[in-house]
Amino acid sequence: MTDKAKLALSLLDLTSLSVDDSDASIQRLCSKAITPYTAVAAVCVFPPFIKVCKEALKDKGVRFAAVANFPSGSEGLEAAIAQTKTIVELGGTEVDVVVPYQAWIAGDKTSAPELVRACKDACGDKVSLKVILESGAFEDLTSLYELSIAAINAGADFIKTSTGKTDVSATLETAETMLKAIKGSGKPCGFKASGGIRTHAQAVEYMDLAADIMGTDWVNSKTFRFGASGLLDDLLNVLGHQKQVADEGGY
Repeated sequence: MTDKAKLALSLLDLTSLSVDDSDASIQRLCSKAITPYTAVAAVCVFPPFIKVCKEALKDKGVRFAAVANFPSGSEGLEAAIAQTKTIVELGGTEVDVVVPYQAWIAGDKTSAPELVRACKDACGDKVSLKVILESGAFEDLTSLYELSIAAINAGADFIKTSTGKTDVSATLETAETMLKAIKGSGKPCGFKASGGIRTHAQAVEYMDLAADIMGTDWVNSKTFRFGASGLLDDLLNVLGHQKQVADEGGY
């Protein structure tokens, strides 16, 4: 059990995306990124806080992610491109961008892949693009599968379940759909489960699902992530570490 808890820690994107975020609250978030067992994979924040993260975690091996077109996915192509470029310029090493999933569900099959392609161009080769599909909005899993394939073909480095800002976030059913799309695409694309994953037991379910579909070795920080902050405490508790207080702005 402890081995999987340590692995889950290393897959964690420690996240705070709250309207109440401040330099002080993000510094507190960053103070939790290096645990007695391992560092988390990344911290994920709003773009203005990238500088705070870089200063707090310099040379710690933690990546810096920020969100674009967030959370609605409806700010438009040019805004998404501009926000992505800003994140890159500020020193972000990962961009988590929301696609226009509502337009996709309504029948527009061009806006989402166009946005992914353009944002990946803005990222270049050194910055990873994690594409948020808002999987909980999909009643039709075939449509979610098709959007997953479209995002992968357009250059997504990861496909990600959720913003954590909707009524339904990650589920095992939608995760399975997205993982099967990655498998079916035959392309190098990772998966990020975010929203509502708060316990070690839940994390293990997602890790086991990914291992069953993609192989055990695939479950590593280069191809698998959790978007969460609440998860941190439970993982540390499983490992016998004193409980910390999770930031309220996380997933």
